[in-house]
Amino acid sequence: MDTVALLDCIEHDTGASPQWAVLWLHGLGADGNDFVPIVPELLREDWPALRFLFPHAPVRAVTINGGARMRAWYDIRDIDLANRADDAGVEASVAQVDALIAREVARGTPASRILLAGFSQGGAIALAAGLRRDEPLAGLIGLSTYLPALNKAAAMLVAGASAQPVFMAHGSQDPVVPYRAGEVSAARLRELGFSVDWHRYPMPHSVCAEEIRDLGDWMSRRFAAA
Repeated sequence: MDTVALLDCIEHDTGASPQWAVLWLHGLGADGNDFVPIVPELLREDWPALRFLFPHAPVRAVTINGGARMRAWYDIRDIDLANRADDAGVEASVAQVDALIAREVARGTPASRILLAGFSQGGAIALAAGLRRDEPLAGLIGLSTYLPALNKAAAMLVAGASAQPVFMAHGSQDPVVPYRAGEVSAARLRELGFSVDWHRYPMPHSVCAEEIRDLGDWMSRRFAAA
């Protein structure tokens, strides 16, 4: 099997000897710095020490943006969600995420103590990677996102993957990834056996304070369940 090169990441440990890891994937055109400021807003005093990892997506041409090159987890070919994500790009990014997870496991953090999060395009990769996890993670987090290749999801699902709890949140005024796309994706994940904690907020394609609070509550439950 070909070795997958590790993506460059920004790392932030919230304490000595982190017991958990949170791998957070940014959206189209951003980079790993985008969600670093969320850490102090999200943290709770009673949480274990965490290692946050914010990888930078590769630079690639994005069809829908006139072929402009930018950081992207996959090419966006069409505004239509059914044809939006290129399968090869999704698979390559899932492999890169799996490589980062494997490195954390090698560093001493078991998969059962790793959370995989993503916003928008990054969230799509987080959910796609979750379907393929034969060693379940502590949970999946998809913000303002959708599940790519929805009609192929059942074929992608591996045994045991649906044991991973899912937090999904979406803005009702999202002009980039329509609210309905997130809602349908959450419903599909439930059909596949996932437990999905779904949240709706009156916001556009962004993150709000209430969302961070609700995500923190969900993460607290993950830590308590370990």
